[in-house]
Amino acid sequence: MTGAAAGESPPPPANKDWQPNDMNTIPFNEPDGRLRPLQSADAPSIAAAADDPAIARWLRNGFPSPYTLADAESFIADFAEREEGERHLGIEVDGRVVGVIGVVPGTPGDVHERTAEVGYWLGASHWGRGIATAAVTAMTRSLFAETELVRLQAAVYEGNRASCRVLEKAGFTKEATLRSYVFKRGEILDAHLYAAVRDGVRPG
Repeated sequence: MTGAAAGESPPPPANKDWQPNDMNTIPFNEPDGRLRPLQSADAPSIAAAADDPAIARWLRNGFPSPYTLADAESFIADFAEREEGERHLGIEVDGRVVGVIGVVPGTPGDVHERTAEVGYWLGASHWGRGIATAAVTAMTRSLFAETELVRLQAAVYEGNRASCRVLEKAGFTKEATLRSYVFKRGEILDAHLYAAVRDGVRPG
């Protein structure tokens, strides 16, 4: 989001057969922690965790604030309409979804088809426990193992040091500062571009 060894089946082509509702769960290093497809029953816990201006301030304006139960229900139902290849999984801890991680690959057949954008949010009551880092790490390993994606990237808005640390601990490298990259809440902000590249992949 490794070339196959001799005798192994090759990974599926990037951007194909990535239907979010068909994905297996992905465990991560947290008691009862896992990434899994969202279900309609998750709407109340998603709404409770997401209804926080401290989360919305670091996300695109399509993320509702306030965040209602209806918003959560619509978000979950919308998966049936998503473009091929897009993944959004619940971050489940102690039996409840407390955040979401999403991956959006480039357009199939275009030059960025083997690159994908990573985004995530986590309810504030679960900050400071390493959960976001564990979720990003687990998703990254899964994508590089299961697909032909060679690059994952994320743009972190200026001031969001916590998210920068999450990506750094998950093995992402800061590649650039994107000047005047976003207009958020009346401010023009820079963003920090982080990326992870699959081991063994070299240009050329």
